[in-house]
Amino acid sequence: MAAINWQDFSLPIRLSLQVALLSSIVVLIIGVAAAWWMAKRSFKGKTALETLFMLPLVLPPTVVGFLLLVLLGRRSWIGEWIEWLFHAPIVFSWWAAVIAAIVVSFPLVYQTMKVGFASVDRNLEDAGRSMGASEWAVFRYITLPLAFRSLTTAYILGFARGLGEFGATLMIAGNIPGRTQTIPTAIYVAVDSGNASMAWAWTIAIVVISFALLFISRSRSL
Repeated sequence: MAAINWQDFSLPIRLSLQVALLSSIVVLIIGVAAAWWMAKRSFKGKTALETLFMLPLVLPPTVVGFLLLVLLGRRSWIGEWIEWLFHAPIVFSWWAAVIAAIVVSFPLVYQTMKVGFASVDRNLEDAGRSMGASEWAVFRYITLPLAFRSLTTAYILGFARGLGEFGATLMIAGNIPGRTQTIPTAIYVAVDSGNASMAWAWTIAIVVISFALLFISRSRSL
């Protein structure tokens, strides 16, 4: 086996952790807000909207990546506006990897928080309202603390899903070493080029990180 270049080894890990950290924070905020909003409302088309929320969970990641590429590419008005605003296209940048991670991890975060909010005793929330608390106060001081375990699990699942994202990331962010190359795409290239040493090193790294995240998640649920 060839010797491992530790500098080349560390770059995809650093970028993957950076992408997973940022995307998990953003998707947690969006997922919590969406789950709370949907839990409080009943309207025509709610089932269709929830189905749309969960769609990235069942679609092939390459399909998600292709749709994002069309939506955010330089030929779309959104892509043109982003390029005008930041003087650079968003596709094939590490920000594109963050967006891909947010989209594919959203269903996990949303579903986890939906179950968490459903488990909160409604009598406690009604008691808070009867004492004059606003909906925001009820959410902040009653609902969210009681669903904190689900909140923690949702964040860890979002982080882990973003860390392991491959197909959508490859489609919209590419595989540029030092810029957009994450651990999954680096493993793919290493295997394709016959560099088993690097492939094993990155595989062990992501397995260890993922195991630690799932172990923490399981420990919090007990």
